[in-house]
Amino acid sequence: MIAFKLAIRNLMGAGLRTWLNVIVLSMSYVIIIWQQGLLDGWNKQALSDMIQWEIGAGQYWHEQYDPYDPFTLEESHAPVPEALTQAPANETAAPILIVQATIYPQGRMQAVLLKGIPPEQSVLSLPTEKLDTDTAEIPVLIGTRMAQNTHLNVDDLVTVRWRDTHGTFDAAEARIVGLMKTNVQTVDQGQLWLPLTRLQTMMQMPDEATLVVTGQATERADSIRGWVFRDRAFLSKDLTDMIRMKKVSGSITYAILLSLALLAIFDTQVLAIFRRRREIGTLVALGMTRPAVIRLFTLEGALHGILAAGFAAAYGIPLLHLQATRGFAMPEASDSFGMAIGDKIFPIYSLGLVAGTTCIVLIAVTVVSFLPTRQIARLNPTDAIRGKLS
Repeated sequence: MIAFKLAIRNLMGAGLRTWLNVIVLSMSYVIIIWQQGLLDGWNKQALSDMIQWEIGAGQYWHEQYDPYDPFTLEESHAPVPEALTQAPANETAAPILIVQATIYPQGRMQAVLLKGIPPEQSVLSLPTEKLDTDTAEIPVLIGTRMAQNTHLNVDDLVTVRWRDTHGTFDAAEARIVGLMKTNVQTVDQGQLWLPLTRLQTMMQMPDEATLVVTGQATERADSIRGWVFRDRAFLSKDLTDMIRMKKVSGSITYAILLSLALLAIFDTQVLAIFRRRREIGTLVALGMTRPAVIRLFTLEGALHGILAAGFAAAYGIPLLHLQATRGFAMPEASDSFGMAIGDKIFPIYSLGLVAGTTCIVLIAVTVVSFLPTRQIARLNPTDAIRGKLS
């Protein structure tokens, strides 16, 4: 108790030096928690959007389908298995046929993917009900980013050319029947959605599909002959890899901020031992053991971390709460990432994140405060009282 009172008195006596250390250390607390919370919020938000708009509860892929190899699209199609088409009502599935095509908006040529999907499907959040329309042209649904890039709008016509399963080229007019706004760019950029039966007729692939999105409450891990089941972990691997990379790069900022704060604590401790050598000698001469003096100085350093945690909470909690409720606006350039990124990201500050960060910083501050105090063990009380360090 005496050591604690002495530590508090010495910290208050240091004045501006103490508060500068507390401010720097508190900024480390807040920025580290904010950065990690932002990445956690992005991960949760993006995964939720991808599940709703693209991957469902999992997907069955044709065994030859590879989304990164467009040459596989010519062979990666087959009739949808009865095990999927006859699923119970609470285990609905949405077959999707994917083929390559070319469109000519405003006289320009652009390669696209035609994706056929049942208009009545309820597995994904795609507004496919707009495709259930009576029009002589091919009804097409596109995303807002695709519309912006091609300068197309609702009711516009665009020429589509494709090659069917027999290698015959054909072309027809497509009408834009709807636009959809989504954060998941992999269902937007370079893609035209149209009724599945219409695309099957165009490609002369009756009842065939490239993949089947499942919508049951629990993921199915069984594969069907000719089809491979891909779970959510596999389908969201690109996203999780990017988040992991961001966290690794964020750890550099974490280390820099923490190093600057710890350096300030270390310098403060070294300076304190140098300037208070007479006090140290007097304490030892009056009977305080060297380990007790070491504990005193270590406690002073650790109290910097505790004061910084309280100061960080005073301004950090309102600031981070405001960020979590209003979100962090993403720049327009984020559209080029090819990942599910919303206009705003809402950080998530879990109890584990806050407690873990606080504990790590406090432990680091305590260790750094202890390191300079080891010199006290070699201190000669007589020399210290005279102002010398042996």
